[in-house]
Amino acid sequence: MPKPPRQFRTQAIILSRRDFGESDRLLTLFTPARGKIRAIAKGARKPSAKVSGHVELFARSDCLIHKGRNLDILTQAQLLEPYLGLREDLGRGAYANYVAELLDRFTADDEEAGGDLFTLLHQTLGRIAEVADPRLAARFFELQLLDLAGFRPELGECVISRAALKPERQYFSHEEGGVVGRAAAPFVATRLVEIDMATLKLLRHLQRSADAWERVNSLRITAGQHNRAEAIMLGYIMHLLERKLESVDFIRRLRQFSPQS
Repeated sequence: MPKPPRQFRTQAIILSRRDFGESDRLLTLFTPARGKIRAIAKGARKPSAKVSGHVELFARSDCLIHKGRNLDILTQAQLLEPYLGLREDLGRGAYANYVAELLDRFTADDEEAGGDLFTLLHQTLGRIAEVADPRLAARFFELQLLDLAGFRPELGECVISRAALKPERQYFSHEEGGVVGRAAAPFVATRLVEIDMATLKLLRHLQRSADAWERVNSLRITAGQHNRAEAIMLGYIMHLLERKLESVDFIRRLRQFSPQS
């Protein structure tokens, strides 16, 4: 059996990066065929380094990577898509950071099934960089990511009884992973949070519009609707991850100074 090649070329989106040693950077990359990988960009912090301008945070680059014993080494990089809007607007950059952190938390290193997730990430970063409502793009990403990761919340029927939901306020259970009808609520021992029909309809629309971003982008969502949908989704996501997200705290602090964020 031939040995696998010691180096490979791939597109990659930089999810995160941090200083490593005196002049290097440790990058977390997401790729179409190899999923999430970590690689050292040698000398990337030096102004004269060839790769320094091509491995910007949340950018898409064409990369040549050498397989190392413990960590891979990024030897070449060519910037393909900088998603400029993410660098020109702090709020958009904050949502890009949130999306990247979510993908990082829901994926393991070296998962080979990265194609659909890579496409979703690429499209989402482009949307957050350009659309009028980046917050809506983030909500859309959450539901599509949960689908692909195997944690699709049940929004179409009662997750306990499997009965159709009446057009009235219902409940959402993080533990059960979906909406609980009012008739079934007394039999659920775990914590329930109320969800109004407008919020439920919005989340349903986002969930079933995986291939129809244009329909989603045409929606006009009030700040109150965004807040209610966000509370449901973040509660469920943090229950799944069993941890808080650093990017969420930053978005909330930013929103105190800029309510439109």
